[in-house]
Amino acid sequence: MDVFKELLLKKQKVLVTAVDVEQLKALIEKLWSYDVGMEMIRLGAEKDGGYLVPDDLEGIEACFSPGIDKTTVFEMDCSKRGMKLFMADRSVEIPNLNLPPEKYAFLKKNIGVTNSADFITMDEWFNVSQLDPGADLLLQMDIEGCEYLSLIATSEDLLKRFRIIIVEFHDLHNLWEKNFFNQAEAVFNKLLQHHTCVHLHPNNYAKVLSLNGVEIPNLIEFTFIRNDRINEKTFQTHFPHKLDCDNTFNKNVVLPRIWYNSILNPY
Repeated sequence: MDVFKELLLKKQKVLVTAVDVEQLKALIEKLWSYDVGMEMIRLGAEKDGGYLVPDDLEGIEACFSPGIDKTTVFEMDCSKRGMKLFMADRSVEIPNLNLPPEKYAFLKKNIGVTNSADFITMDEWFNVSQLDPGADLLLQMDIEGCEYLSLIATSEDLLKRFRIIIVEFHDLHNLWEKNFFNQAEAVFNKLLQHHTCVHLHPNNYAKVLSLNGVEIPNLIEFTFIRNDRINEKTFQTHFPHKLDCDNTFNKNVVLPRIWYNSILNPY
């Protein structure tokens, strides 16, 4: 080990390899969202905890919602549409739901890559739900950065059960770091095998990082729909959507143009 690296370690710092800017732009372009000919509706709160989804909810048997915290307006909206509710969050004692216990199932565990007293994998969670293996499902995931490994650990067969997938992806500033980029790219490629992105919304809790001509919000809420539900698609070209709302009272964060196929490109 050279003296410089040893000095960095003593300061609890390490060197990292930066990703190539063109490789990063190529991944972002893969994530451009599409208009699939369906109206977008909002489920959940007007601020944090609300998400835009395609109006294609009829026949979805259950909503799986890992990471519920104190806000359950989204889950209540899903219940009103006839979905069974499955929720998991180790930090919560009892969900804040105005529903009788038989209307939902709550697991005081976090979603992860192993099954233990404190964690459960997505596949095991579905297995213990006793749902029809062929049922269409909805996934809404907000688990503070654990989404990457949890989704990598989720089987392709289970992911295909989810007609709609909503995930808040965290720490996207780290896409500039090669190891994180490789992990995130693997997750996004896995999702895009059977799903198409239909909406992006930056959470204004955190700022946008601008580096080498690339602007990256630290937190983005992604909505995907399964490809077999799509008959047509064209690029979304204007953001924000009229139903988008800021998550907090912080300064508004606009989705940078590099994140969608803007008619005003080049970005």
